[in-house]
Amino acid sequence: MSSSSQAGTRRIGYARVSTVDQDLNPQLDILHARGCGPVYSEHASGKTADRPELANAMKALRAGDTLVVWRLDRLGRSLPDLIATINGLAQRGIAFESVTEAIDTTTAAGKLVFNIFASLAEFERHLISERTRAGLAAGRARGRMGGRPPALTSKQLREARLLLSDPNATVTEVAERYEVSRSTLYKGLRELAAKENKA
Repeated sequence: MSSSSQAGTRRIGYARVSTVDQDLNPQLDILHARGCGPVYSEHASGKTADRPELANAMKALRAGDTLVVWRLDRLGRSLPDLIATINGLAQRGIAFESVTEAIDTTTAAGKLVFNIFASLAEFERHLISERTRAGLAAGRARGRMGGRPPALTSKQLREARLLLSDPNATVTEVAERYEVSRSTLYKGLRELAAKENKA
């Protein structure tokens, strides 16, 4: 497509369904009706980071373009992932639009809604951080026994992953909060990702 190499005000669509049994056409029809072209589409689980057509759409986008999706969950694997993706687009001068939620970052109202989402994600990170600190303090007050630290639970690993989505957080800080080594945290996060990808 000759237009894909030009900067400007193109509306590039992205559509995704999780399984081959699901129909992409309703999303494609909506995106085309919204003036999108080209539209990148694929069958891929929202839990996996391997989404080649999304990567192609990201490569095709230029400053001044708009990425359009039918619904927010078509783009992000989680709220922090979604926010990071949209912020990354904004830094490149690319707008974002989600049809279902009526979010359009080229408008003041759309920016407001997106900022509310971002604030909620930040609030959730703070809550997890507060609960973690309170738990560690209670453990120290009870005189927790030493020895090899227990494996992290799935809930703890998901909390740790959310904390690590904050660009200011470090692996060392998060590992210390759960009183585990960096290697234990890395191993647990890899196992959690593998388990989610199989689900």
